[in-house]
This record gives sequence, structure tokens and C-alpha cells, in this order.
Amino acid sequence: MSRVGKMPIAIPQGVDVAVTEDQISVKGAKGALVRPAHRLVKVSNESGKLSFAPADESAEANAMSGTVRALVNNMVEGVSKGFERKLNLVGVGFRAQAQGQKLNLQIGFSHPVVKEMPEGIKVECPTPTEILIKGADRQVVGQLAAEVRAFRPPEPYKGKGIRYSDEKVTLKETKKK
Repeated sequence: MSRVGKMPIAIPQGVDVAVTEDQISVKGAKGALVRPAHRLVKVSNESGKLSFAPADESAEANAMSGTVRALVNNMVEGVSKGFERKLNLVGVGFRAQAQGQKLNLQIGFSHPVVKEMPEGIKVECPTPTEILIKGADRQVVGQLAAEVRAFRPPEPYKGKGIRYSDEKVTLKETKKK
């Protein structure tokens, strides 16, 4: 059996988990998330702990038990603590502004770039060169951060662009004569 799939998930105080045949729903202080249940994984809720077991002896069921456990653990963590991704803008005149559910970027183009945020995602700009994307769904937060970064990824010669706060950009040496 999968090592990850063997570990039970402890449900924290204030988080409500409902497991049905076709879906798993988690509700907490930061929101509510729903994921379809996988047919090869049996999910059971016993006294505040979620456990996952493969439905049969196949290798696919074994692998999916660990995958489903990791996804449900992210749901539980997301509705209790939430997830955030921090981006930095590096470049002269590069600025970001959060305007409600929109992120307005000036990143060296002749026009401003506006990114609409989906429901349940909050965007903040503590300084003009920092962007904080927060939400309960880990996958959506990471995907939005990747989409914002894709507007102007860091270039290898000067390092200008949008980068994750923990990202290391290795600069190339310029061409020699």
C-alpha cells in the first residue's frame, strides 16, 4: 500500500468533512471545497480522522489512494489555514496594484495588463513590487501565480520580470568580443 495513503488525516477543530459515494466536501473558516471521489479509493471518517484504502489490489488503486489522500489533505489545510503565493516584480517601472478582484500590472508593455481573479481568491499588493495571492484551493492559487508570472517571466541576462519570492534566477554572462 502507498506510504502516503496509509497515513490518516486528523481533522482540525472547526473543519467539517462530508464523505459520500461520489464526492468529498470540506467546509471550514476559509471556505468550502468539493472534490469528486475516486472509484478505486475507499474513504472513511472515524472519530475525527480520515483514512484511505485502495478498493482492490491493483497498482493503480494503490497509487490513487496516496494521491487522493494528498488532495484531501490539501483541502483540509486550505479551509483551515489557507494557501498563499508571493510574487516579486523586478525591473525599472514595474508596478502592481490590486483593485478589488482585479490585478493591474505595469510590466514594461505599452499597455497595462489586467488579470481577473476568480471567486474565492484574494489578491493583495503590500508594496508596488510585491503580489500576494491567497485562497483555500492550493491548485487554483498555484495556477494563478503561474499565469501572472507567465506575463513576464524573469529573463536570463538582467533578471527583469515577475518571479516567485523564493525563486533563484541564475544570470547568464553577456557575449564577449
